[in-house]
Amino acid sequence: MSEPTGHPAPVADAPAVPAQSGADGDRLRIAFSPCPNDTFVFHAWVHGLVPGLPAPEVTFADIDVTNGLAERGAAGGAPDVLKVSYAALPWVLDEYALLPCGGALGRGCGPLVLTARPDASPADLAGRRVAVPSERSTAYLLFRFWAAATVPGDGVGEIVVLPFDQIMPAVRDGAVDAGLVIHEARFTYQTYGLHCLADMGEHWETTTGLPIPLGAIIARRALGARRLGELADTIRASVRHAWTDPQASRGYVRAHAQEMDDTVTDQHIGLYVNEFTADLGETGYAAVRGLLERAADAGLVPPLGPDALRFP
Repeated sequence: MSEPTGHPAPVADAPAVPAQSGADGDRLRIAFSPCPNDTFVFHAWVHGLVPGLPAPEVTFADIDVTNGLAERGAAGGAPDVLKVSYAALPWVLDEYALLPCGGALGRGCGPLVLTARPDASPADLAGRRVAVPSERSTAYLLFRFWAAATVPGDGVGEIVVLPFDQIMPAVRDGAVDAGLVIHEARFTYQTYGLHCLADMGEHWETTTGLPIPLGAIIARRALGARRLGELADTIRASVRHAWTDPQASRGYVRAHAQEMDDTVTDQHIGLYVNEFTADLGETGYAAVRGLLERAADAGLVPPLGPDALRFP
């Protein structure tokens, strides 16, 4: 899914084939998270198992890091291809194009608001401290939409940005009144004695009828239309390979899964790798534009230009 995770700063992964530069015809540089959905999707390409572009040079990084890299752009040393939050797109689409594949978008996969109290209601969050993993993420946008509709008065109080893996302990220990969580926390929050107050994805799907845009794949527009098209075809081939032979990626996924057990890993992949990963399609693009237009109307992100999402 790859909203912010609290994983460490960028770590380069040794590729399976000799590295080349990012010049035309050479190997590209890509940054994505070590989350199971990303390693599952990109395993075949990274290991040279599919036709198309040569295997890329990989850097693992939390999506907060890749969001920042994309904003700095090529002049700031950003890779050619990155996994970023859809919420970051309005700041980066001048230099980067949204690819129609490889990302995380779906239904029933939204972030959750957790509390330590089983009887808490949205009204209990009025003026309270809420921990979030980032203020530039789909999770945060969905939370703001939900809070505006359900939390009375002036809404929630202080927003506390914490690394993903610190949010559930902070809620459990009373450091904050509620926490916005993502990723595998959907499957593990009960082990912290926490309770789900609301599902942000459920609120989004109920009010819009659209799937939830979470993590996007973007690539430098300067690569040109032909290379961008080859990139999209290669990523689609990598996704198809992962679906055809899911065991092939098991070791790669497990090696980067941050001590996640295999059951949770499989649930994670099953939730976040779906038909929208192979191709956004009309519904996927409608969801992305719907999210960002609604956020722009609320003053949360800059407005998109009419052709901002066009590929290539």
